[in-house]
Amino acid sequence: MKQATHFTVQPGWKLMLSDMGIDSERVLTLAGLPADLFSRRDASITPRQYFQLWQAFEDSVDIASLPLLIGQAISVEAFDPPIFASLCSPNLNIAMQRLSAYKKLICPMMLAVDIGPAVTTITLDCYMNEGAIPRNLAISELVFLTQLVRLGTRHRVIPCGVIVPTIPDDLSAYVEYFGITPRQGKVIRVSFASEDATRPFLTANESLWTCFEPELRKRLSSLDATAPMSARVKAVLLEGLPAGEYSIEFVARQLAVSKRTLQRQLKDESTSFIGILNTTRQQLAQHYLNSLSLSQGEIAFLLGFQEVNSFIRAFKDWTGVTPGAYRHEATSTT
Repeated sequence: MKQATHFTVQPGWKLMLSDMGIDSERVLTLAGLPADLFSRRDASITPRQYFQLWQAFEDSVDIASLPLLIGQAISVEAFDPPIFASLCSPNLNIAMQRLSAYKKLICPMMLAVDIGPAVTTITLDCYMNEGAIPRNLAISELVFLTQLVRLGTRHRVIPCGVIVPTIPDDLSAYVEYFGITPRQGKVIRVSFASEDATRPFLTANESLWTCFEPELRKRLSSLDATAPMSARVKAVLLEGLPAGEYSIEFVARQLAVSKRTLQRQLKDESTSFIGILNTTRQQLAQHYLNSLSLSQGEIAFLLGFQEVNSFIRAFKDWTGVTPGAYRHEATSTT
């Protein structure tokens, strides 16, 4: 799927800043954005401006308290449509899957959900960010996701794990909020026990979800329609690989183009089908290996390999290390 290049400025942003006691005009000035941005109809910002806005947040508020202020300021009135739609879900697992699909409509971040038998893990990543991620963006996202779950269940859900690249200065306040101690690692990640991941949302409302979904799909389709062919191929592979559907003929049929047209357009983009397939497999493999919930055999199957040894050889060709060595390094450092 293509990554969005602009994000709609929601009216709820100004409301949330007001609830936090932050001068929105000062924030916009610090970010180098128009002072009337939040009042404009259909206003939008680029990924770069999004990160500038976040940096301005950090410069406007006590750094140690900003993420917790954001969590406490969350209200239904301030939600973007994709987030409000997630709150209409039956439980955390479904809410996070829906939010994962539409996160790119909100901000330059991607959300990966791994639902295992004992734990559901949510991992976030930024894109189109030229500099360092604003230090409080990571922990703010995890505070937000935890707050979203607590709002939905009306229960003080305690995560199983919280991992961020930078530990907050006022760690005790975050230990009190999460109920556990955040750990430092290379990823932005929060995990919840399956009992909490399937705990019913009291805010569940399938009728509202039915109202939201067509518009969200329309916005996503609009995004995908302008996507380069390489991105569209990757999107089809992400869905097809777990089902064993990853041939170029299958992908061409899904995209309603001929095999020759597909190959020609990929060549025009200086890439190839095999190259995209291998890159997609590698990225999925690394994502799966970051969790202990799947065996190497299960991962090989999900990636379309007939034998585990074929997967091991391919992974070593891609990364220079075996899947076992990669998993050991990833799980021991995070």
